[in-house]
Amino acid sequence: MSIKKTAILLSAVCVFALTACGANSDPFVSQPAGTDVPSPDGQPSSSSVSQESAAASNMPEESFGGSEAQDGDPQTAPASSADQVDRDGALAIALSNAGVSEEDAYNVKVERDGDNGIDIFDIEFETDYGDYDFEVAVDGGRIVGADYEVDEEWVYRQTESPISIEEAESLVRGKASDPDGEIHIRQEGGDGRPRYEGSYFSGDMEYEFEIDPNTGIIFDWNADLRR
Repeated sequence: MSIKKTAILLSAVCVFALTACGANSDPFVSQPAGTDVPSPDGQPSSSSVSQESAAASNMPEESFGGSEAQDGDPQTAPASSADQVDRDGALAIALSNAGVSEEDAYNVKVERDGDNGIDIFDIEFETDYGDYDFEVAVDGGRIVGADYEVDEEWVYRQTESPISIEEAESLVRGKASDPDGEIHIRQEGGDGRPRYEGSYFSGDMEYEFEIDPNTGIIFDWNADLRR
């Protein structure tokens, strides 16, 4: 082969090689969309992250858990207090405190009201042996008022289960849900039938009561917030 032909052949090989090398090194030629180019630490390169961020920015707003909730959305609706009682709960508290079964109560009235700045349920019901009035705080279910009298003749017909004056004190403290109040109690019986009667002071509450010693039944009970 002549020197001239050899030079032409070498020139052609060099041109081919340069063309092939420049195909992937041109800085203006972009990589195919979605192609991840790994970085030295093995994480996606900034270019792929940018593509993912751009895609995410086009997603509907509700797709993100951190999006701002709309009015009425459970995320923004105020949660009801776990300590609040509803109508049925307030009635159950009153019946339990009075020692009256749901079956014995009739003419039941439960109304939302307010007293001394306290949101309450005003509760009334009747039984065959007495009439009952209660005020139960909506917040916490605390009894802030009560007034009832039980027919004494009905009390006298009940099975006898005598209690001492000390047991009567414990009965009052338990009914008032406070064991540490100040109690004044005495035994009376001028009308021929003995009874315990007295008063009890507990925090901001004042109680007056009468108890039958032979049955342990509280037949007169009054509870009021101190004014």
